[in-house]
Amino acid sequence: MEVEITDSNFDQVVLQSDKPVMIDLWAEWCGPCRVIAPFVHEIAEEYQGKIVVGKMDVDENTQIPAKYGVRNIPTILFFKNGELVDKQVGAVPKNLLVGKVEALLK
Repeated sequence: MEVEITDSNFDQVVLQSDKPVMIDLWAEWCGPCRVIAPFVHEIAEEYQGKIVVGKMDVDENTQIPAKYGVRNIPTILFFKNGELVDKQVGAVPKNLLVGKVEALLK
């Protein structure tokens, strides 16, 4: 299951996580965000216990997207040991996201 990530819980949930973290930055009005949402949910289920999968609404949370230079959504950020290690912008096939998750686990 996805975790809701906000500007206020970002440090605790993402930077202090003992597992790799994948964050889907999205907005309700974003069509491509709705296209990849099922993929993000499936990855959260398939990798439960191995990674943290979060969702951040960019309309409600502006500090973190600005800090990481997010200009377009959907953007998916990948963190390992508190560091941003990869980023994917735009709607992409699930297998591309799975490949990036697998790379996080190495």
